[in-house]
Amino acid sequence: MHNNNQGYPSSLSAWTTVIILMIAYVLSFIDRQILNLLVEPIRRDLVISDTQMSLLMGLSFALFYTICGIPLGRLADTRSRRGLIAIGVLFWSAATAACGMAKLYWQFLICRIGVGVGEAALSPAAYSLIADSFPPERRATAISVYSMGVYLGSGIAFLLGGLVIQFASAQGDVMLPVLGEVRPWQLIFLILGAAGVLFTLVMLAVREPARRGVGAGVAVPLAEVGRYIRSNRRTVLYHNFGFAGLAFAGYGSAAWIPTFFIRTYGWDAGQVGVIYGSIVAVFGCLGIVFGGRLADWLAKHGRSDANMRVGLYAAIGALPFVLAFPLMGNAFWASVLMAPTVFCLSMPFGVAPAAIQEIMPNAMRGQASALYLFVITLIGLGIGPTAVALVTDFVFADDNAVRYSLLIVTALAVLSSIILLYRGLAPYRDSVERLKQWSAQPPQSGSLQAEPA
Repeated sequence: MHNNNQGYPSSLSAWTTVIILMIAYVLSFIDRQILNLLVEPIRRDLVISDTQMSLLMGLSFALFYTICGIPLGRLADTRSRRGLIAIGVLFWSAATAACGMAKLYWQFLICRIGVGVGEAALSPAAYSLIADSFPPERRATAISVYSMGVYLGSGIAFLLGGLVIQFASAQGDVMLPVLGEVRPWQLIFLILGAAGVLFTLVMLAVREPARRGVGAGVAVPLAEVGRYIRSNRRTVLYHNFGFAGLAFAGYGSAAWIPTFFIRTYGWDAGQVGVIYGSIVAVFGCLGIVFGGRLADWLAKHGRSDANMRVGLYAAIGALPFVLAFPLMGNAFWASVLMAPTVFCLSMPFGVAPAAIQEIMPNAMRGQASALYLFVITLIGLGIGPTAVALVTDFVFADDNAVRYSLLIVTALAVLSSIILLYRGLAPYRDSVERLKQWSAQPPQSGSLQAEPA
């Protein structure tokens, strides 16, 4: 126990906060990713095309998630972070339940936008809460445990989707009181929505820790935030776009790997859901926690660029596997290689937000986190899945060439990350050092601007 941690909350209180926030993240990712396995029944019932479906999966969600993230990140820097998250969970859960009642495409589209808006409240506030609950040398692990929600949520979404498809083929429609007859895919949205609404009560157990560090609790003018980020622009650009390349590879492949197994190896959707879902849940969680532990270990051994460095190691580790798995002659070896692919691609997503907490004054953390989420979500989720589809449709003009599209798109994205993250190490070290100097000797004017990078 670390109860005497320079005034930080007790270990029990801090880890309780992390676990509750992680469960919120799990719920958000199930709601976000469940569509990837329910493509066929939704397309059939709403009578829509692949392109319309891809807008529901990616862009409609990502666009509003990113746009709303910036003002909500600003609120996270000055208002109750716990309250902000509770309202967000309530909003996206209601929108998820509404997806299950949509009868027309445009209704479904509006509900998906609602899910994106609600979920935008979660991560900037969560990162800020966790950063104020743990001393710097334990932050990367704590944020990585929170970020496990991505892989637990995605894995559970695939598993749930797979089981629903199996249930649907055996059972057919379900009769509900008040709502009447609903399809199995609609039932899943209604259950997820109800679970989220109930979960908002659990948020009451989260304690709001004292804000710490440079500029804690100060409402900094937006222009000042812009100046500070611009003066650290090399660090921010290399960081955001370096990690965005890995998000692009991760989201792009996750959207199409179920289809890859179905088209290339003749699996059915239920089989893919259970096997791929298990790989994502197990190896994604192992990867992200390993990444956080490695970063904290490197930091203890004097590496001030530990968080960026782990991102670079992950990208280098992922490259041979993203080149190999799509080319396997059978589903068994493709599945085996899927495990290290998921492990490496998940490693950076705890350390990436942890890296931001190390270079930003407290009063700007939520906003800088929202900017990072804006970039990686728009590039990763907004463009990644569509990039794979475009290569399949327009380069190969063959549905069965999805394996080659996956190989080309993910390999190029990972390669770009290696270059950007490597180039970003030195600027990142400078930014960490600069914030330390500000912390020790705040400027007379109260300004938080740094020297130009």
